[in-house]
Amino acid sequence: MEQYTVTGMSCAACSARVEKAVSAVPGVTACAVNLLTNSMGVEGTASETDIVKAVTDAGYGARKKGAAASSSSVSSAADADAFDASPADAEAALLKKRLIASLVFLAALMYVSMGHGMLGWPLPPLLTGPAGGGVIQMLLAGIIMAVNRKFFVSGFRGLTHRAPNMDTLVAMGSAAAFLWSVYVLLVLVNGGAGELYFESAGMILTLITVGKLLEARAKGKTTDALKSLMRLAPRTATVLRDGAETVVPVADVRVGDVFIVRPGDSIPVDGVVVSGDAAVDEAALTGESVPVDKAAGDAVSAATVNRSGCLTCEAVRVGEDTTLSQIIRMVSDASATKAPIARIADKVSGVFVPAVMAIAVVTAAVWLLLGRPAGFALARGISVLVISCPCALGLATPVAIMVGSGVGAKNGILFKTAVSLEQAGRAKIVVLDKTGTLTTGDMRVTDVLPADGVTEEELLRLACAAEQPSEHPLARAVVRFAGERGIQPEPVTRFRALPGSGVEAALAGARLEAGSGTYIAARTALPPALLTAGERLSAEGKTPLYFLRDGSPLGLIAVADGLKPDAADAVRELKGMGLRVVMLTGDNERTARAVGAQAGVDDVVAGVLPDGKEAVVRRLMERGTVIMVGDGVNDAPALTAADVGVAIGAGTDVAVDAADIVLTRSRAADIPAAVRLSRATLRNIHENLFWAFFYNCLGIPLAAGAFIGAFGWELNPMFGAAAMSLSSFCVVTNALRLNLVDIRSTRRDRKITHPVTDIEPVTPAGDIPADHAKEEISMEKTLKIEGMMCTHCEARVKKALESVEGVESAAVSHETGAAVVTLTAPVPDEALKSAVEAQDYKVIGVI
Repeated sequence: MEQYTVTGMSCAACSARVEKAVSAVPGVTACAVNLLTNSMGVEGTASETDIVKAVTDAGYGARKKGAAASSSSVSSAADADAFDASPADAEAALLKKRLIASLVFLAALMYVSMGHGMLGWPLPPLLTGPAGGGVIQMLLAGIIMAVNRKFFVSGFRGLTHRAPNMDTLVAMGSAAAFLWSVYVLLVLVNGGAGELYFESAGMILTLITVGKLLEARAKGKTTDALKSLMRLAPRTATVLRDGAETVVPVADVRVGDVFIVRPGDSIPVDGVVVSGDAAVDEAALTGESVPVDKAAGDAVSAATVNRSGCLTCEAVRVGEDTTLSQIIRMVSDASATKAPIARIADKVSGVFVPAVMAIAVVTAAVWLLLGRPAGFALARGISVLVISCPCALGLATPVAIMVGSGVGAKNGILFKTAVSLEQAGRAKIVVLDKTGTLTTGDMRVTDVLPADGVTEEELLRLACAAEQPSEHPLARAVVRFAGERGIQPEPVTRFRALPGSGVEAALAGARLEAGSGTYIAARTALPPALLTAGERLSAEGKTPLYFLRDGSPLGLIAVADGLKPDAADAVRELKGMGLRVVMLTGDNERTARAVGAQAGVDDVVAGVLPDGKEAVVRRLMERGTVIMVGDGVNDAPALTAADVGVAIGAGTDVAVDAADIVLTRSRAADIPAAVRLSRATLRNIHENLFWAFFYNCLGIPLAAGAFIGAFGWELNPMFGAAAMSLSSFCVVTNALRLNLVDIRSTRRDRKITHPVTDIEPVTPAGDIPADHAKEEISMEKTLKIEGMMCTHCEARVKKALESVEGVESAAVSHETGAAVVTLTAPVPDEALKSAVEAQDYKVIGVI
C-alpha cells in the first residue's frame, strides 16, 4: 500500500470526500484516508500523478511519502526527531499563535460590546454611540476573522468544490453573524433599531480555535507510543573498519559490518553476537523487564540496551529491515488502515455537512414564518451551523485505533491492521497450535527404545543420519541428542521429507525411513512391544518416532516438550472470557490429548496436516469469528485463512508474515491480553461513536430551538460554538483513556453474549469430533492384523472395515499385516477391531 500525506482536511467530511475521489481513479483497488494522521493509503496500479490530481481536484493537497519522510522506517534518530514535528504538533503550534491573537482582539471586542454597552465601562466619546461603537466592533471582529482566515479559505474552497466541510459550517456561521451585523449597523446609523452580533462572529471563531488547539494537542498524544518507539533508534554505531573502531551514523551501517556495543550503549542494528557476554535489556521491544543474557551465536535487536559486558556483533538487518523498524511500520500501518466499524461514521460524514446546512436554512425560514424577528431566526440558523460537529464522527474510530495500537506495541502485541484490532475483540473461537504456542517448542529426546537385535547406539546413529537434513523440530531434537552422545551424523543421499508423515533417505545402500506410527505401520509390521510402548509414551504426552532400515524396524525414539509456564493460565483466561479454545496439531491423538488435558483446552484436533489445519479453521469459522495462533511454516495456511491470524514472534518469518497480529514476547499470556485490548478498543470506539451521534442528535435540535416551546431552552450561538469546540476534544480524550487499561488484569473480563458451546470435545477414545471430521478433513487409523495370508484375506478384511459407518476406505496388505483406514467420522477402535475379528483375524494394535 502506497502512503500519501493529504493536506487541507479539517473534518470527517473532508476525509470522506478525498477517499471517494481517489477510489474513483481507474486502477485504484482500495483507499483509506486517516483524518487523525492526515495520511492516505492507496492500493492498485494507478499512477502517483493521477492520485495526486484526484485529491487536488477535490480541493485538497497531496504528496507521496518518501522514504525519508515516512514514519514506517527509521534509520537514525534524526528521522525520529523529524517525526516529532507531526501534523498534530505543527498544527498545535500554529493554533496557539492564532488563539493568542484572537483572545487579545476578542477581549477588546467584548469590552466595547458588553463591557461598555451592558456594564457601563468607560470608552472615549469617539467610540460611543451606535455609529462609533458599531464601527469599532466591526473592525475588531474583522481582525479576528482575518487572524482565523483559514476557516474561510478552507470552508468556501470546499463549498466551491461541492465538498462542504466543518470549516464551511464555521465560516458560514461567523460570516452570517458578521454580515447581518453590518446590515444592522447601517440601519442604526440611519436612526433605526436592531441588535449587533459582531461579538458572536468573533467569539465563534475564537472558541472553535480553542477546541481545535485542545484537539490537536490530544491528537498529538495519541501518537506518543509511536514517537517513543522512534526515539529509541540510536544515532551512531561503533564499527570495526580496517581493524580500527570508527563511530559512524547508524544509516551508514551495512549488513556484514562488525560493531562493538559497550555497557550502557544501545544496540544500533539487528545482529548476531560474535564474541562476548552481556545482559541486554529488551524492555523497549518486548516489555520484558528482566535483562536477557547474550553470548556468541545469540541474536540482538536494534534499540535494546547493553546493561553489562562488552559485545562484538555482526550486522544482520539494518535500516528498514530491523525489528524496531518493522514494529514501527506495523503500528503506523495499523493506524493508516480503517476498521470496519468506521463505515457507519463514513457514510454519515459524507452527507452530514450538506444536511446541516439545509437544516440551518430551514430553521431560519421556519422561525421567520412563525413571525419571529429576523435577528432571532438568524441566531437559530447560526447556532445550528456552529454546534454541528462532523469531526467527532471522523475521529471516533481512528483515535481509538491509534491509541490501542500504541498500547499493544508497548506490551509486545503488534496489530498489523485496524481490522485485526477490531476482529480480535469479536472472536468466539481461539485455535491454538501445540508446539511453540502452548508448549515451549524446545523438543527433547526422552526415551530411546531399540528393537530386538539393535543396539541403542546403532539406532541413534542411523536415526541421526536420517533426520540430519530435516528442519523439523522433532528431527532437530534427535540430532541434538545424538550429538550429546558423541554421535556425528553421516551423510545420506536421496533424502525426501514427507510433511506430516516422516522422512526417507539412503545410507551406504540401505534405505532409511523415519516417521509417525501411522506412516511406518503402513510400510511394515511393527513388533507388538514397540506398538505398546508407543501407545504408552503417547498417553504420557510424548511423540514416538519409529525408524526402519530396509523395511526392518530399528526401534523408536520418543520426543517431548513441556507446556509453557503461562499456557494453562492463558487458556483459563480465554475460557473465562467466553471463548471456545481448540488445540490443533499434527501430532498423534494420544500425545495431543495428554497435552490438551494439561493445558485445559475445550477441544483437541490431532493428526492434521497443514492443509487439514486450514480446513479445520474454515469449518470453525462457520460457527463464529476465529483466532488462529501458531508459529510454524505449517501454520501459515491456517493463519491466513482465519479471521485473525496471530503469530508467536519467535516463530518463523513465514508465520509472522501470514499473521494479522504478532506477539513479540512469544508468551501464551499475550493471547488473552490481545483479545482484552481489542475488546477495550472496541468499547472505546462505541463510546466515541455514541458521544458523536448523541451530541449531534441532541445539539442540532437544541440549537434550532426545538425545545423553546416545551422547556424555554434557547441556545446562544456562542454557546453552540463552545460546545462544538469541545466535542472532538472529548472524543480524543476518551480514546486516551485506553492508556490506562491493564490488559493483563482479568478483573474486567466479561463473557461474550453468544459463546460457541456446541463443539463436541475429544472423546475418551481419542476420536476427532464429528464437526472436525467432515468432508474437508479425513483421519487415518492403522490396524495391525495377524492371520492374513493372501489377497483373498485382504479382500475380506477390506470389505469388513468399509462396511463400518464412518469408514471411507481401507488399504489392506497381508505382506505388512496392516490395514490403513481412512475415516470421515469418529469411529471407536473397538468397532474396527470387532469388524476384523468377525472375519476370524486378530487385531493386535490400533494406531
